[in-house]
Amino acid sequence: MSWTRRFPAVPAALLAALLSLLASAPAARAHEERPVALPDGSGSVPRYRTTEPDLLVCKTDRAAFEHRISAFPQELKQRNLALYERCEKSGYRHLQEAVDAVDRPGMNIAILPGLYEEEPSLPPPTGECARLKAPNSSLGYQILSYEQQVQCRHNQNLVAVLGKTDLQIEGTGASRQDVVIDAKYQKLNAIRADRSNGIYFRNFTAQRTTFNSLYVLAGDGFVIDDVLTRWNDEYGFLTFASDHGLYKNCESYGNGDSGIYPGSASDINDGRGYDVPRYSIEITGCHSHHNMVGYSGTAGDSVWVHDNEFDQNMGGASMDSAFPGHPGLPQNHAKFERNLIHDNNADYYHHVADGTCAKPSIERGYEQGVVCPQISMPPGTGIITAGGNWNVYENNWVYGHRRAGFFLSAVPAFIRGEEDWSKQADTSHHNRYAGNVLGKDRSGAARPNGMDVWWDGQGRGNCWQAGPDGSTPGTLPECGARRGAVSGGSARLVGEPVKLAQLLVCADYNVQARKLPAGCDWYGARGLERVETQIALAVAAVLLLVGGVLWWRRLRGSRLGTAASLLGLAGLALDVGGSTTPLTATPVPALALLLLGLWWTGAGLALRPTRPWLARLTLLLAALTLLDAFDKGVLMIPWTPVGPAWIRAVVAVVWTLWAVIASARPGDPSGDRSPVPADPTPPQHAEAGGPQ
Repeated sequence: MSWTRRFPAVPAALLAALLSLLASAPAARAHEERPVALPDGSGSVPRYRTTEPDLLVCKTDRAAFEHRISAFPQELKQRNLALYERCEKSGYRHLQEAVDAVDRPGMNIAILPGLYEEEPSLPPPTGECARLKAPNSSLGYQILSYEQQVQCRHNQNLVAVLGKTDLQIEGTGASRQDVVIDAKYQKLNAIRADRSNGIYFRNFTAQRTTFNSLYVLAGDGFVIDDVLTRWNDEYGFLTFASDHGLYKNCESYGNGDSGIYPGSASDINDGRGYDVPRYSIEITGCHSHHNMVGYSGTAGDSVWVHDNEFDQNMGGASMDSAFPGHPGLPQNHAKFERNLIHDNNADYYHHVADGTCAKPSIERGYEQGVVCPQISMPPGTGIITAGGNWNVYENNWVYGHRRAGFFLSAVPAFIRGEEDWSKQADTSHHNRYAGNVLGKDRSGAARPNGMDVWWDGQGRGNCWQAGPDGSTPGTLPECGARRGAVSGGSARLVGEPVKLAQLLVCADYNVQARKLPAGCDWYGARGLERVETQIALAVAAVLLLVGGVLWWRRLRGSRLGTAASLLGLAGLALDVGGSTTPLTATPVPALALLLLGLWWTGAGLALRPTRPWLARLTLLLAALTLLDAFDKGVLMIPWTPVGPAWIRAVVAVVWTLWAVIASARPGDPSGDRSPVPADPTPPQHAEAGGPQ
């Protein structure tokens, strides 16, 4: 049943206003690829073969080769020497030449230690390849069809593996850095494996591209084993629209987007709830660090991520439903367990601000630690879920983040091109966070996060383990012992209004235009610069003015009204002060709402003798404000389609206008001490039609 059918009382105008607001955000941009279907799932994860290689790749400088292997263990050194003797006679000098020589399934290519720049592949396209007709991506490269990739394989790829089956490519060095495949920032991809089922990559390094080092597309069966990728404009590893995949013992760093990106993994568990018979991609034993984000996955569906380390990035891991053109949206069914996710506090946005990232890739200094962030994200965060469902986060160590350990927000469906009203609130549901060690490292030493949980409040069935050390909202639905069991469930159609405003402002980032949104603390805004503080100040200014005039004209003669107004003043001050501390979860926002609620309660009671209808509206506003304080600080009110903040905001606007009108009219300021009856105006002089 759709959300709009479940909650018919929710005003359509409210959702329309929200969607109109979000629609003004810039178009999402990420990995753009030709239309591609997900595999049929008939493949399998390939096994490593220990048989002798069928094809060899080596360089011709024997002295340089012998120097490279001089420190190898004796047995490995002798094997490499024997392979070199063979390669000198019948091998290839470039990896692409060996790939071209593959003529049957199940062949092995061995790459001997050396630096492979693939010189024949580097020149820019000429002839027909320079005049291909294809749509351009937002980043400027052409989105080529598979047939165009075959026709012009080096327009974008240093090494193109197209349509090969069960191919194994392995470096023969003692470590993955003994074989280096270097695109020198002259190609989008160092290695592209396209429609190549059963491919196995092992023991080498790929680096320095204008997009990603190792790219697997539309593959049913792949393994990335002990491979290093580094220094790329976008991704280290990118696997897209693939199934039966395994990353193991890999490493990636220095990437402008993520080190590991299993985008549009095969959507095999859609509609299954927590019943997951298998995952499409497994990632284990990998280390992704010093990137914008360690792991990301738009439509990263059915991915099992366990026993990895993500650290020293801007964000540890993220998954989302925010970018159109990705099969398998909305994202669902990722499982993170036993990962070390810590100290992801890097902030690389200053490289965009100072113009470093506007230089050609080769001049930016990636090798010296520069990273050029490609999209907007909150630095200092452990795991970000932006519009995902049925994800499980269990038994991870999440610590040392200056912002938040876990970050959960919804993404409306029109962002990914879905206009159906029934789908607009179809993300951020049934995400389970349980059994994680928060704020402590594996030794048990305290390594707190700024807050353990940041949540915009939207979604149903989300739950957290008991006792996170600081969260916003202040209390969270708790997970039961059984998956799917939630104590105090929530079912919000929209998140908190101020948080949505923050997300909207922060999304307006563009690395090419060097546009860092003003007002967003993700990019360095502090204090009065922050949009949340500006909103709090604007609201406080209006309420202070209106409340002050109302007190002077109607309540200054009432002890109750005066005391209540002082409480309101304190509440407004606390609200503004609390808005300046985004990286710490405090009870200040709830306390500010409590004081404001008491203000309106006292003002409403004081107004009853002279302005009964305004008094009733004021007491309604008081009740909603106290309910909002309870919702934020004590317990999220279960199964309500919108939070009290939305209704309170609407009523507050009406109250403000009414209070201004009431204050402008002549009357006795004695408040509840007035001796006059409840309706002192003689009927013949009543102001027909006006509010009281």
